[in-house]
Amino acid sequence: MSTLDEKIKQAFPDESVIKIPQNYSVFAGKNLPSFIKDFLIKRYTDNYGNLDRNGVLKFLEDHIPSKDNDLKNRLRTHREEVTVLTRFIVETDLKNDKLLFSIPDLGIKSSEGRIPDHVAKKNKELKDGELWGVVTLVYQPPADKEKGFVELVNYKAFKPYKVDLEYFRAARKEFSTTEWIDLLIRSMEYNPDGFESLSQKLMFLSRILIFIEPRLNMIELAPKGTGKSYIFGNLSKYGWMISGGKVTRAKLFYDMTKKSMGAITLYDFVTMDEIQTITFSDSAEIQAALKSYLEFGYTTVANVKLVSQAGLIIMGNISLSKDKKPMRLKYFSELPETFKESALLDRFHGFIEGWKLPRISEDLKINGWTLNVEYFSEIMHELRDKPIYSAIVNDLLEVPAKADTRDTTAVKRIATAYLKLLFPNVNDTSEIDKEDFKTYCLIPSIEKRQIIRRQIHLIDEEFSDEMPDIKIEMNE
Repeated sequence: MSTLDEKIKQAFPDESVIKIPQNYSVFAGKNLPSFIKDFLIKRYTDNYGNLDRNGVLKFLEDHIPSKDNDLKNRLRTHREEVTVLTRFIVETDLKNDKLLFSIPDLGIKSSEGRIPDHVAKKNKELKDGELWGVVTLVYQPPADKEKGFVELVNYKAFKPYKVDLEYFRAARKEFSTTEWIDLLIRSMEYNPDGFESLSQKLMFLSRILIFIEPRLNMIELAPKGTGKSYIFGNLSKYGWMISGGKVTRAKLFYDMTKKSMGAITLYDFVTMDEIQTITFSDSAEIQAALKSYLEFGYTTVANVKLVSQAGLIIMGNISLSKDKKPMRLKYFSELPETFKESALLDRFHGFIEGWKLPRISEDLKINGWTLNVEYFSEIMHELRDKPIYSAIVNDLLEVPAKADTRDTTAVKRIATAYLKLLFPNVNDTSEIDKEDFKTYCLIPSIEKRQIIRRQIHLIDEEFSDEMPDIKIEMNE
């Protein structure tokens, strides 16, 4: 066991889990996110790292049935009361005054699932959107003109950890900065030893900045096989990812027919993956809504004002030369037309050069102790609304009077995200070394915004490619 393994296990005895590839083979054939897998591995692993595989398999069989399971038959024919741990989607039907639910992974459609009012009133989180939890289902047969349906009679949110944020912040002090960076990479389910340099590690960590900072908007272009889709689809239940297909105003912002909120208002962040394969039902309308939202944190659809703290990241592929550099000077030339307008692109805070990250290989797979993904995702969720970090960044930075406001906002917002991620223990400027802040927070933030500015300039020369000289305030 390495020194880092020992430190993780000692600092986070209840929140850590050992990740050994052979243990996770127990989930073969199950399409489960990492936070569910980690929960089960932790539950059925002893203090020495030995996994009770039979215990995991029995839990999977009893509580996480597959789509080809006879769930509907058990409910309808045998009138069983069935309890499962599952992902489900809640949808309000105002026209018929009903709260509906669907379980796509088990073949239950929203037209077949219903949540009674007393259950909804008891569980405030049962509102439009995607949830994970333990649900108890029963079948209600047809009565009069009412068709039969599956009823959700009990719900328990999937939150196996009660997060103590102060405990997490204090634990940071037990690690050096390089050790902490390696812990974070492990918590993303990767092996830090597989990276070439510190700068490459920091770039990899930049993928989860939107997990931790409200209203952070990023773009990443990378070749296939660098793991970007995996991170956004597996590490947090607080994000929503669309991979290809059609995006509508209703899906993203507000459905006027159903009078229901879209993804931007329901999640911590929204990921548009495989952006080159995404089509937009009304490009001009969505572009206008995005401009307003990305700038102000709100937009209006059909006289309904939609306010949110969700961040947005768009991800796509990019063509590279033999020396693994972009073939085109204009990085955004392969994006859909919706995202080629300079005014919209200027509202994105930073750009991640995904081609500088390693392709997924065997030596990048985690093998050792790390934070449980569910715990880690809850910590990032909790850190989002802590204003102390942005206050520290404001106090640390000196911004020229003529600095472009969007550049300033971008640099500060990215730097705040890095500060939360790398130095969560700090309470004021005296507790962060200024050189550390410059190296780990400020410089990467400026670099990421600089790429956005340079690329916009190539599209529209009205936009300057020069960044303001934002630096650390040296006066004590």
